[in-house]
Amino acid sequence: MRVLIAGANGKIGRRLVKLLGDSDHVCRAMVRDPSQEWELRQLGADEVVVADLEGDCRAALITCDAVVFTAGSGAHTGPEKTVDVDQNGAINLIDLAQEMGVPRFVIVSSMRADDPDSGPESMRHYFVAKQKADNHLRASHLNYTIVRPGRLTEEEGTGKVRLAERIDAFGEIPRQDVAAVIRAVLDHPGSSKREFDLISGDTAIDQAVTSLE
Repeated sequence: MRVLIAGANGKIGRRLVKLLGDSDHVCRAMVRDPSQEWELRQLGADEVVVADLEGDCRAALITCDAVVFTAGSGAHTGPEKTVDVDQNGAINLIDLAQEMGVPRFVIVSSMRADDPDSGPESMRHYFVAKQKADNHLRASHLNYTIVRPGRLTEEEGTGKVRLAERIDAFGEIPRQDVAAVIRAVLDHPGSSKREFDLISGDTAIDQAVTSLE
């Protein structure tokens, strides 16, 4: 597959670029800043396209078989930027993927996005933005997977996770393991039209993803 990564220069995106670069897939990294191209190619990107999630991204989607949305406004931006990127940027890319005939869409959401009121007040705008993007993807005709990780860490990945449609206890997970789960769901047709919470656990990633089938 030719896989477009939106948010390729982010903390999950860069790890996913490396994983896909080591696979049989064609990794197309999408960035806003052309100066990031060289480093992403060094990480493993086969192709780099410059596009803005808040604008017309049609050119970035040409000949793609799948999209991974792992872009985010970042922890240090205000609610308005979260709406612009995590919500409206995702919705824009979902609509363009449908228009361009890209069949597969994987989105990195968040635990508590299905119930924003369950999280702390300071994060409510983030969960609501993720929820609206997820709802838009569910309503599309795309073969989607919604990945809802817990608190993201910079720890080394363990290769083992806990994955379920709903996990009541909020947990954490290394970004490396989130990237590895995304890599796995792209190869498992049974993950289509599925969504799940994701934290560190005791099950090998391939086994956990295969259990969705």
